[in-house]
Amino acid sequence: MFIIETKFIQVKKISVEIKWALIFAVLQMLWMLLERLVGLHSEHIDKHPVYTNFIAIPSILIYFFALYEKRIKCYGDYMPWKNGFLSGLIMTVFITLLTPSILYISVTFITPDFFSNAIKYAVATEKSVQADAEKYFSFGNYLVQSLIGAPLMGILTSAVVAVFTRGKKTTV
Repeated sequence: MFIIETKFIQVKKISVEIKWALIFAVLQMLWMLLERLVGLHSEHIDKHPVYTNFIAIPSILIYFFALYEKRIKCYGDYMPWKNGFLSGLIMTVFITLLTPSILYISVTFITPDFFSNAIKYAVATEKSVQADAEKYFSFGNYLVQSLIGAPLMGILTSAVVAVFTRGKKTTV
């Protein structure tokens, strides 16, 4: 019984990070749906490399809201930077663990033609030859990129956002 209670307490300590990692995953899939609906995965695929980067704005906001909630729930008016950074790192671990599922759902159900459209565009515009385009625009390659990119961007975002979510130290 003690072990179960201890594990529950530990999960409760990181419940904010788990919640916001799940919100982040939903955001990623909604963003893919939005990109598909506005044609960034088909007729406007030439604009995809630029507009896909705008996902950074809501992604950073999610980290901000997560660390702000962590500060309010666990620390009150002031959360040391290292605690905010650690909270962001924990969230990043969960996001990284969710990354394969997010990518699979995105390219299988939300936008199944993305890779084939990207390959056709790259070859038609002579940005790539067929074989190279097929290697680059593949689930495996995007998975590797995502599994490297998610932690790198998460660490950077956590470090910066933790500065802005500290609050004010009160002196007594």
